[in-house]
Amino acid sequence: MTRRPAAALAALALAAAALLTGCGPSGGQSGTSAGSSAGKQDGGAADSAQVQDMQQKLDAAESAAAQADTDTAADNG
Repeated sequence: MTRRPAAALAALALAAAALLTGCGPSGGQSGTSAGSSAGKQDGGAADSAQVQDMQQKLDAAESAAAQADTDTAADNG
């Protein structure tokens, strides 16, 4: 029962990362084909930075969940 909050937090962090990665901006360019190709080129770099940022946030959330789990086990043990 003590692992449930940590597991829920980790699951929430994973779901948020997946949602934000899948629903992120597509480069902000639309309309003409030249604008679309420019948007894809710029979007690739932006997507990479966004993925890296989300990975850092996910790692931090997992670390916090693990620390909370450790603290809970220490309090109950």
